[in-house]
This record gives sequence, C-alpha cells and structure tokens, in this order.
Amino acid sequence: MIGYATIGANDLDRARGFYDKIMEPLGGKRTFDFGERMQFYGGEGRAMLAVCKPYDGEPATVGNGSMFGIQAATKAAVDQAHAAALAAGGTCEGPPGQRMDNFYGAYFRDLDGNKLCVFNTDR
Repeated sequence: MIGYATIGANDLDRARGFYDKIMEPLGGKRTFDFGERMQFYGGEGRAMLAVCKPYDGEPATVGNGSMFGIQAATKAAVDQAHAAALAAGGTCEGPPGQRMDNFYGAYFRDLDGNKLCVFNTDR
C-alpha cells in the first residue's frame, strides 16, 4: 500500500520539534534525518511520514482537501497525540472522539497548517 506521504514545512527545525512530540505516543520516531532537507517518521513495519522543505524552493503551502491519517494503537494514544499537537502549537480541527462504530479519531493542523487525523480502529 502506501510507503510514505510527504508534508511540506517552511521551518524544518520547528516542524521537527512538533512531529517528534506527536509521534512519541503513536510509537513512531524519526527514522531518517536529512538535516535541513527532510526527515522521515515511522514505526516498525508501518508506512512513513516525510516532512520536508519543498524541492522547488518555493514556500510550503497547505493542500486544499488534503489530510494525512496516522493510525494509533489505542484510543489513549489518539488522545495523547492530539494533546501533544496542541501543546506544541498545533490547532484543533476536531477533538478526540468516536466518529463511527469502529473509528475513534482526533483532528489537528500542524505549524504550517497541514491537516492530520490520528485514529484508532479497535472495537
């Protein structure tokens, strides 16, 4: 399926601090770090999330209608990641909660305005 998704960032140091904090409760960590160009986050056997400055040198912008979903092992991890995102300067786009019978999710935007959902599908 998906190997990785990429999110643009204008200030990689700032983005690194944000994503380090939200990935921790999700069992993710920085797996590759290419300095001022790009970093990857992932967990064992999972797809990865790349955070990078745009290759063309233009400012990173938010994709209209784009959203990245990051799966969490537990509902508590969803809650923790959402709280970490807000504490690190992200904005809430929907608090943690049951959305469907088997979908518990929380929505937020990162420091560059990219929308993410952290979710759990355990019943």
